[in-house]
Amino acid sequence: MDVVDRLREVLPDDVVVTAPDRTEGYRYDRAMFCPAGVPAAVVLPRTTDQVATTLRIASQTGTPVVPQGARSGLSGAANAVDGGLVLGTERMNRVLEIDPANRLVVVQPGIFNADLSRAVAARGLFYPPDPSSWEFCSIGGNLSTNSGGLCCVKYGVTTDYVLGLEVVLASGEVLRTGRRTVKGVAGYDLTKLIVGSEGTLGVITEATLALRPESARPHTVAALFASTAAAAQAVSDVVAAGLVPSLLEIMDAASIVASAAYLHQDLPLDCEAMLLAQSDLGGDAGRAEVARIAALATQAGATDVIEADDPAEGELLMAARRCVLLAFEALGTTMIDDVCVPRSRLAELMDGVAKVARETGLTIGVPGHAGDGNMHPTVVFDAADPEQARRAQWSFDEIMRLGLDLGGTITGEHGVGVLKKEWLAREIGPVSLNLHREVKRAFDPQGILNPGKVF
Repeated sequence: MDVVDRLREVLPDDVVVTAPDRTEGYRYDRAMFCPAGVPAAVVLPRTTDQVATTLRIASQTGTPVVPQGARSGLSGAANAVDGGLVLGTERMNRVLEIDPANRLVVVQPGIFNADLSRAVAARGLFYPPDPSSWEFCSIGGNLSTNSGGLCCVKYGVTTDYVLGLEVVLASGEVLRTGRRTVKGVAGYDLTKLIVGSEGTLGVITEATLALRPESARPHTVAALFASTAAAAQAVSDVVAAGLVPSLLEIMDAASIVASAAYLHQDLPLDCEAMLLAQSDLGGDAGRAEVARIAALATQAGATDVIEADDPAEGELLMAARRCVLLAFEALGTTMIDDVCVPRSRLAELMDGVAKVARETGLTIGVPGHAGDGNMHPTVVFDAADPEQARRAQWSFDEIMRLGLDLGGTITGEHGVGVLKKEWLAREIGPVSLNLHREVKRAFDPQGILNPGKVF
């Protein structure tokens, strides 16, 4: 009896999906240029017990399992492998508990980031990590790649809010990590080890997340620059002045043009870069912080500074930043870098990417989180044209190399997946890579969890 028959014997009829017209949509995440296999089945559990049953049978039969969230990832980490199982968590999408007294929430992994944020906001609480894809990315995926988002300059990334996890191991055993208390140092920190592990160590089935008090409605400022160097100088000046805005984002000219076309909105098209900042201090303090950022931007050479007093105007500007990925996808196939460099090297990164774009003749946009140096150079090309595909791959590699040369890292929040496996080895070196493999073997001796990903 094969793995699919065994699963069908013990799981509800609608949990194990094999119809090709349905499984096709589960083969890929949003990394358009990464290879993907054809799974034997897609398993869509509703409970931890169903996940455990699936992994127990997969372990007994030696069947590969690819954990999958909302398929919004950008590195191919959720792509299917031939003959394996895709274990999708989309039906495990409930908020299990909101505890205002202890400022925490317990959720299943399939809930979308935006839905979680709205649920806790209704109780006067705030979950800060907010990737640009927050309307269609799941918390499980955020945990698996340790996502950051637009507010990370002030509030940190996903791992900073994870108190504890429920994780099903490759054997089918259920592991609970962490705690519900504010502090706790008993044993190794397995919670932080699993966050960012891209489904290679276990399948997250529940997360206990820390919350903050609700923040004030933000004040927004946009500054336009004739050069990326001037925009980068403004970022450095804001940080050096001791200001901690709740958001500090940047868009280059290609990003602005793409977003304007996608949204059918009038955005400033006669600049080389736009810096977006917000303060959520509220009231006079928020207005004062935005005014100080505006003054520093002007001092750094901004050609125009727009302070959005109307919240709707601020949301309009933020919509342009949030839609950049979709805007580039509307232009062609995308290959997205995720390099993070020291903030002082931001201009060098952006200028280096512009040089690569000139050399290849491809559109390469550079939006990103200026406040922490995590940029998302996006190569746009025609995948049906072999020459463009070759130039796109060369561009991607050159940007990876540039990021490392500037003292940065190959990924700030998107993960390694299959897209950056070669570059992970270059960044961390053989000693660290071997230790990664030993940790993997301790959790997953047979190597059935997300094989071929990360390393």
